[in-house]
Amino acid sequence: MRIHPLLPAAILACLAIPAMAQAPKPPAHPPAAAAANAPKKLGAFEEWTAATHQEGGTTVCYAFTYPSHSVPTVSGRGEVVLTVTERPTGRDEVALSAGFAYAAGATVTVQVDQTGLDFYTAQRNAFARDGKAVIAAFAKGSTAQARSPGPRETPVVDTFSLRGFSAAYAAINKACPAK
Repeated sequence: MRIHPLLPAAILACLAIPAMAQAPKPPAHPPAAAAANAPKKLGAFEEWTAATHQEGGTTVCYAFTYPSHSVPTVSGRGEVVLTVTERPTGRDEVALSAGFAYAAGATVTVQVDQTGLDFYTAQRNAFARDGKAVIAAFAKGSTAQARSPGPRETPVVDTFSLRGFSAAYAAINKACPAK
């Protein structure tokens, strides 16, 4: 069976037509619902930021920070963020977004001064087993080091400054008080 020499070029041209189509222009103003759900910054507190957003009609408050130092450099790694969240359905939720997928059943240890805190993992995130203990350690400490099994089981250490944590935590608790 002989293939016509122009057939591959014709197939590529047909596949390229949708890719060359111009994307529709976004609306000049975002819809009101999207604007209402957009995060609202409560403030910046040294190394931490506090904000709120709407989730299912309720206000969710959170404080977050990025690592001041990470070793080793992991190729293709996404954003790394340490977050404390206050919801009506859950208080003092502490999560670490790793920027890579954890192996199934992996554990993460966050060290604050002499206190080791255990986190369990789910896909790209690690969650504190005891949020209240993590909050107490963050309030007293100066740095937190998250030790994670990285891709190909290479240990990864992310260091976070805790400067400003207490003020950011106070801001989210003021905006989302416990009920």
